[in-house]
Amino acid sequence: MESLYHQTNHTVKEIEHSFQRLGQISSQEAIDVENAIQLKITQANSNCDRLDVLLFKVPPSQRQSSKLRVDQLKYDLRHLQTSLQHAKDRRHRREQEISEREQLLNHRFSANSTQPEETCLQLDYELQHHTQLGGAHRGVDDMISSGSGILESLISQRLTLGGAHKRIQAIGSTLGLSNHTMKLIERRLVEDRKIFVGGMLVTLLIIGLIIYFLVL
Repeated sequence: MESLYHQTNHTVKEIEHSFQRLGQISSQEAIDVENAIQLKITQANSNCDRLDVLLFKVPPSQRQSSKLRVDQLKYDLRHLQTSLQHAKDRRHRREQEISEREQLLNHRFSANSTQPEETCLQLDYELQHHTQLGGAHRGVDDMISSGSGILESLISQRLTLGGAHKRIQAIGSTLGLSNHTMKLIERRLVEDRKIFVGGMLVTLLIIGLIIYFLVL
């Protein structure tokens, strides 16, 4: 089990390194990197399924800690899968904007055309305004995507902490931890929940201010 765990953990590190390349390469290269990342995520998820089966062969005294490590791998993979989807969405929006800009610049206008759209000349300031609006919308979309990823990560982390709390209680009852230690753990969990709620409110406030100042 240890070798499979370290192999999967190494795959997660490779995926994180691949994400750093996405913002530095062309769209075609980005597609290849995205496909490679998806294959690694799929393989790592398959390894996690095998690790879940192997947990039953671990001695009971080590099973809880081993399960926590596997759960952390699953959490990291869910976060990476969400980040990959957001990266694909951003790339699609950029490609669509480039295509629309090229169509606008390559459009030919005739002086006596009967089509209303052909007689409407596009001036430089209109093109500049369109570009600025596209940049503002892209910035808002990126912030919303990032905020969504943060909220999903916080929600997943909360679920992980809840499961860890139950396991700690079970371990505590087994090892005979004092009531004072259990109260300290519960107090820490309450503080984590407050941080979680505060983080959600701050993220929503930032997204609202960006939409207000850039769009309205």
